Amino acid sequence: MLEQSEFIKSVYDLKDLPARKLPEVILCGRSNVGKSSFINSFLNKHGLAKISSTPGKTRSINYYIIDEKFYLVDLPGYGYAKTSQKEREFWGKLLNSFVSKSGNIVLAIHLIDCRHKPTELDIQLNMLLQQAGIPFLIILNKSDKLKQSEFRPSRKSVLNSIGGLNSPEDVIFYSSVKGRGKKEVQKIFWELFYSN
Repeated sequence: MLEQSEFIKSVYDLKDLPARKLPEVILCGRSNVGKSSFINSFLNKHGLAKISSTPGKTRSINYYIIDEKFYLVDLPGYGYAKTSQKEREFWGKLLNSFVSKSGNIVLAIHLIDCRHKPTELDIQLNMLLQQAGIPFLIILNKSDKLKQSEFRPSRKSVLNSIGGLNSPEDVIFYSSVKGRGKKEVQKIFWELFYSN
């Protein structure tokens, strides 16, 4: 499982989506939430996803093919203040169009920085996923930066802010540094793509 992973292409226009159709797991979240670090650590492939020191720099839809079974699709980050309003609107529409039109999404992984409460943009994105009928998982990223006493309040703030969560198991703490949460996420991927 998760043995072969390869970057396929960056897409700036929906007409350029890969011709080969496979199930898709989409990654979404605010700029600087650590999506690239998540990809590299989860797939055990350092440098597969380029990590930018400038938040908001990833403005394309990036496709990775995993074990010839499915795509991991990294969507542009949102909510970074230094990008212009026009750019934010463009990428917002791109995100909306992609989520609405892709018929291949089997799961959305919504990354949230566990040190902060979900933002209004996080809540709006999650409502979009729910309206589109896309199953989702919340990953509270950068958990290595929390004290032990902060875990419970962090999870509670998410459960209180975002609807559609059936149980605390729908929220997983993850750390690209310490590997926390990796087995829990692997189990979900196993059930989706490898157990049959």
